[in-house]
Amino acid sequence: MREKSAMSPPGPSFEGAESGAAVPATPSAHLARVYRRLLAVYGAPQWQPSGDPLGELVGTILSQHTSDVNSERAYAQLRTAFPSWEALRLAPTEQVAAAIRCGGLANLKARRIQAVLSELRRQQAEAAAGRAEVATWELDAFLAAELRRRSPLEAWQYLRRLPGVGPKTAACVLLFGLGWPVMPVDTHVHRVARRLGLIGPKVSAEEAHVVLGQMTPPDWVYALHVLLIRHGRQVCLAQRPRCLGCPLLDVCRYAGSAGADGEPASASAAAGDLLGDDL
Repeated sequence: MREKSAMSPPGPSFEGAESGAAVPATPSAHLARVYRRLLAVYGAPQWQPSGDPLGELVGTILSQHTSDVNSERAYAQLRTAFPSWEALRLAPTEQVAAAIRCGGLANLKARRIQAVLSELRRQQAEAAAGRAEVATWELDAFLAAELRRRSPLEAWQYLRRLPGVGPKTAACVLLFGLGWPVMPVDTHVHRVARRLGLIGPKVSAEEAHVVLGQMTPPDWVYALHVLLIRHGRQVCLAQRPRCLGCPLLDVCRYAGSAGADGEPASASAAAGDLLGDDL
């Protein structure tokens, strides 16, 4: 999903200090039931942030519209072919595309990655005019410093101003790279949240970042994100959801012959699939 350009993009209410602290949220009874049921079924996922926001940014770009296996292989091949971010930035685009071919959309993703790296290098040169030591930093150190000097909301908005970075990608960088409680909304999270009635039937994936961010307690964000994805992949499928065996059947607004928005189930599922991921 291509992000819309905006002077002041909307953002979740995860205002906080440099530590990444978020505004506490009191969950609704419905969200609490869903969350606890998912934990009981799938277990609590372990949150281990990488501490590498630039690596997460590139990895998230590579993950779009492909499987985890293919995207992880593409990332490993990319880092082997170009050991430094600067080497990757300066490489011929066709060589970058060749290194990530297994991840799909290689030409588009290669251009997108190099555009992000070039923009970060431009910002670094600008910052170095006032602080000479900044010029000696690697690009990953520069991005990490830029994010950590901002609140989570400001960091999310900053990332969205990078070329081709949408709301989901920006949230993934903060959640998985820095361990900040910012909820990424991919096609699975969006579909399952709509069907369960956690968000309204007409709430877009972009708007869902705001709505889910406002309703979810910070210490639930990572687990809820992972659990909704697992449920979407294993039970709440896009085309033929396995409603009869669903552990959330009794709390689901979708269950039955109509989808969460009143459409027939097949039409609702198909509409969710067309949303895709932001690039």
